[in-house]
Amino acid sequence: MPDSNTPQMSAGMQYQLKIYFEGAQQKKPQLPVAFEELEARAMKEMAPEAFAYIAGGAGGETTMHNNKEAFNRWRILPRMMGDVSARTTEVELFGAKLPHPVLLGPIGVLSIAHADAEVGVAKAATALHLPQVVSTVSSRTMEEIAAVHKDNPHWFQLYWGRNNDFTRSLLTRAEKAGYGAIVVTLDTRVFAWRERDIQHAYLPFLYQLGLANYLSDPVFRSLLGDGAKDPMKVMMTFAACFSNASTTWNDLKVIREMTHLPLIVKGIQHPDDARKAIDQGVDGVIVSNHGGRQCDGAVGSLDTLDGIVGAVGDKTTVLFDSGIRRGADVFKAMALGARSVLVARPYAYGLALGGAQGVQEVMMNLLADTELTLGLAGCSSWKEATRDRLEYWR
Repeated sequence: MPDSNTPQMSAGMQYQLKIYFEGAQQKKPQLPVAFEELEARAMKEMAPEAFAYIAGGAGGETTMHNNKEAFNRWRILPRMMGDVSARTTEVELFGAKLPHPVLLGPIGVLSIAHADAEVGVAKAATALHLPQVVSTVSSRTMEEIAAVHKDNPHWFQLYWGRNNDFTRSLLTRAEKAGYGAIVVTLDTRVFAWRERDIQHAYLPFLYQLGLANYLSDPVFRSLLGDGAKDPMKVMMTFAACFSNASTTWNDLKVIREMTHLPLIVKGIQHPDDARKAIDQGVDGVIVSNHGGRQCDGAVGSLDTLDGIVGAVGDKTTVLFDSGIRRGADVFKAMALGARSVLVARPYAYGLALGGAQGVQEVMMNLLADTELTLGLAGCSSWKEATRDRLEYWR
């Protein structure tokens, strides 16, 4: 038994040493630890069109490149000799205390990665006490996914279309299923030109993949009428319910009036848009460029975070998405004022390679890396991870 002189190890250190001790017994991690190798392994094992759909971005994928470069420009300035022996990564988000500032962001059509799809992700999220943001275009119904979470936090991401009755039905179902917040994605009102998907001539919705929440919805079924077995009728009805390019900021009040849950908008890249969202009564904004999947040639998401936090950080909850790959990325976003971050592609690759256990392994690696980075930067909590812990290099 350890005595009073035995140093207490953090969760990150314990996890790291567990891997090393298992290595001494010839047991090594099942999945690649580095994101680049994880992605490469997924590319080898997934169907080419499925991998392209998850991995790809818009156009020449310069926005994806810009996301990475933005993280490279913001650099941690570690400070020495502070007491970081007792570190915590806890955060509070919309009244809930969470052990980590990390959410599993929304990715649609996860059945193309693994048969367990979003249910497998939910199992991993629940095991780690991480919130999962469930996509409207999930391969399993929101109710089935919520049943796995039970009391574990889970949010519903909404693609907001032209049929308000259908939108209201989705939000009512989400509330009944125990979802704790609604995330409205604003940057997908038009399908992006994604060269990888175009080359494969592949859109999963044409095969009725990712439509579980639509085909199980009473309003959507009523819109289909007797055309439920007609693929073209299903696709056209889905397209009408999926998005609406004519909405303006004033229309957001329609969603605000439909739900009492916290309302968060995703896709904010400009301080003025953040201000307009607040004017419409939202409870939070997610600084995001959809992981580079929508507008090609756009600014790296992290490069917009500082200005948005400066403009509205004292008025609303700011979260960050797009490009989180390692613990240093989490630290940088948090130091720039994000209250939490969303992770997507890394866990999708973990799902493809190992189901729920693969998701859990990928996320445990990220959480350990994050907690160790927090200490190495000289911080014992996120309150100490402030803007002056970073320098911007051009």
